[in-house]
Amino acid sequence: MILYHASPFIIEHPDVSHSREHLDFGKGFYLTTIRNQAEKYAMRFIRRGQKAYINEYMLNDDLSPYQIMIFERYDEAWLKYVGECRKGITNRIYDIVSGGIADDKVFNTIDLYFAGEMSKEEALKRLAFERPNHQICILNQDVILSHLRFLSVVEIKIGEDENVGK
Repeated sequence: MILYHASPFIIEHPDVSHSREHLDFGKGFYLTTIRNQAEKYAMRFIRRGQKAYINEYMLNDDLSPYQIMIFERYDEAWLKYVGECRKGITNRIYDIVSGGIADDKVFNTIDLYFAGEMSKEEALKRLAFERPNHQICILNQDVILSHLRFLSVVEIKIGEDENVGK
């Protein structure tokens, strides 16, 4: 499976330990199968005056030894898991988590829910109308070392793509 990671850096050797805390699926290395989604995310770096790269990887499909959680939609289980991860109160029980990303529109809903300004029922009702983007979070460094291979990198520039590593 081909995966993409947007960053202000070229990342040939991802490292879970350098990941940020309290994200949607916990502290891990985040990727997507949707190149356009990665390109849109990369624009954040450009707006901050940084370089922006799309790092491309191949993930080996034989992941049977690992614990994997897949969230197919924005539902109660997804909302609970994201809430726990963002609060930092979850223990890592999965090696890989895949599911919808809390983009700006979704984030507004879950932010109101976590702040106690919206009921769980209302949040789930709103989320039911959202089409999930996709993210894969690798939480276990062994998965990266054994199953994720760096392929190439492309620098994203406003109005053009400049191929840096293909």
